[in-house]
Amino acid sequence: MAASVAAAGGGAVTRRLLRGAARGLRGAGGGGGGAAAEPEGAVVNVVFVDRAGRRVPVRGRVGDNVLHLAQRHGLELEGACEASLACSTCHVYVSQPHLDRLPAPDEREDDLLDMAPLLQESSRLGCQIVLTPELEGAEFTLPKVTRNFYVDGHVPKPH
Repeated sequence: MAASVAAAGGGAVTRRLLRGAARGLRGAGGGGGGAAAEPEGAVVNVVFVDRAGRRVPVRGRVGDNVLHLAQRHGLELEGACEASLACSTCHVYVSQPHLDRLPAPDEREDDLLDMAPLLQESSRLGCQIVLTPELEGAEFTLPKVTRNFYVDGHVPKPH
C-alpha cells in the first residue's frame, strides 16, 4: 500500500493523511446512536455560512441531508451529481464540535474530497451528512470556490 500511496501524488495524499489523522484523533467519541429513539420528524437547527459570509439559520428534520436542505433554502450548494456520490460540488466545512459527531467518511467520499478545492480537515460532502439530533447548532460553511458548477445556468432541484 505504501507504494500506491507514494505513486498517488503529493497533495492529495497529504490531505488524505491529514484527514485520516484528524479522524483518528476524533476517535471513538463520535457515536450516533439514539436517532431511532427520536420522534419522527424531530427538528434540528443548523446554520449555513454562505460564500459571502452571511449566516443563514435553517431548520431541518432528522434524516435530511445537508445538500438537499441547503438547496431547499436557496443556498448555492450545487450537488451536480444529485447526491450520487460522483462529484465534489456539495463540499462544505463542518464546525469542529459537530465534525466529531459525524461518522468517518467512507473511501469514496474521501476520494471525491481530494478533488475539492480549498480542502480543510473539516471538509465533508453535504450529500453524505445526514441530520441527527447530535448536529443541533452545527455550522456548515460553503467554501469560497467550487469546481464543476453547471455552466448553462441549470440549478439542480432536490427530489
